[in-house]
Amino acid sequence: MKFIIIFLLIANQIIFSQLNPGAKQISLANSDVALSNDVFAIFNNPAGLAQINWREIGIYYSPAPFGLSELANGYVAYHEPTSLGSFTIGAMSYGFELYRESKLALSYSNIYLKRFFYGLTFNFHSLNIKNYGNDYSFYLNVGALIYIHNNFRFGFFVNNINRATFSDEKSQIPTSFDFGFSYDILPELAANISVQKDYNFKPTFNFGIDYDLVDNLSIRSGFSNNPSKYTAGIGINYSSFSLDYAIFSHSDLGLTHQVGLIISFNVETNRKKLIQQFLNLPN
Repeated sequence: MKFIIIFLLIANQIIFSQLNPGAKQISLANSDVALSNDVFAIFNNPAGLAQINWREIGIYYSPAPFGLSELANGYVAYHEPTSLGSFTIGAMSYGFELYRESKLALSYSNIYLKRFFYGLTFNFHSLNIKNYGNDYSFYLNVGALIYIHNNFRFGFFVNNINRATFSDEKSQIPTSFDFGFSYDILPELAANISVQKDYNFKPTFNFGIDYDLVDNLSIRSGFSNNPSKYTAGIGINYSSFSLDYAIFSHSDLGLTHQVGLIISFNVETNRKKLIQQFLNLPN
């Protein structure tokens, strides 16, 4: 019975691998398309990677979504800034021995006039179902981020812009459009809002707040509709390490926990301050 429930969830795309990984991102209800300021932006909006002028590696893990270890998923990403732009590589594994998805992502992003950012990601996505065989697909993600003002940003992101799929079945890999704004109400407080539209579903509204309580501790919360979801999380920052935890409550499926670790090489100050210094923004 448990396996039947899992396959029904997948078939109805209630859970078809998490498109937007990162414990910080999830604690903000995935409202961060115009923030996108860590290595997991490769999966959320690759344009934001050009804001990061330092090397960074991130690991994310969700051990048992909705209490089902068979739906465990993990992501890893590495970011390398160069004089030619930023290059990032990421990978994903999702599922269990009967149903497994894997993905390799390669991203390029760059900046224009320190106000306009753009990025694209090439994805190789494979699917294996035991006793039914396997398949793979290539698809492209694109994104942009614009600093309208020093503390006000607009971003948009398209997942699977070429509408690739597995086999001959339509929409096996979701095509979605995401756009929104991020506003620094205070230097330590950012509000994020976005709208996500899957090609086959109604739009989803997302909202999230990120507050730096003290230098080494951030608290976050958010919500989204369609379906209703409430999120919360914390971030602990020490030296070059950022440890993030998120929890969200689904209206039908209950609670889910996620954890992520980011290592920023050769930097030890606040992420927001580093980006401000890189872009020559006033504090």
